[in-house]
Amino acid sequence: MPEVICDTSPIQYLYQTELLGILPELSDKVWIPPAVVEEISIGHKNNVSLPDLDSLKWINVKRPVSEVALPLIKDLGAGETEVLMLGLEMPETVLILDDLLARQLAENLKLKLRGTLGLLLDAKERGIIKSVKPFLDKLGSLRFRLAADTRNVVLKLAGE
Repeated sequence: MPEVICDTSPIQYLYQTELLGILPELSDKVWIPPAVVEEISIGHKNNVSLPDLDSLKWINVKRPVSEVALPLIKDLGAGETEVLMLGLEMPETVLILDDLLARQLAENLKLKLRGTLGLLLDAKERGIIKSVKPFLDKLGSLRFRLAADTRNVVLKLAGE
């Protein structure tokens, strides 16, 4: 996978399922915008289980240069907004987003897109993990929004 720009929730859920290390294994370079850094910092203050970004040498922080895209993006958190802005500035990257509205905007803007579930499928395909199902179960226990139909599709795609 080429370079990626990652939002907060995929980082959180991959970390909480002990799979955060798949990001650098699956991509050439991992970018996050400053808003994601801030959201993770706020999460730490609220005792949310999140990684220490300073210990992750493979994460690169990049601030969006232009705010031209801001009027196009409504009703999103700061992290999703900056991920989309960076995606517009770096169209060769893949955006890692779970938020439905952010994903819809990325698709409308013709940006490449992946989510936490897609990363799990990629990790299985590459042999990084043996099975997707235990991680789906863990995500469910973490209150990751996953419809039963979506779960079934992911399991089918994983051959499980």
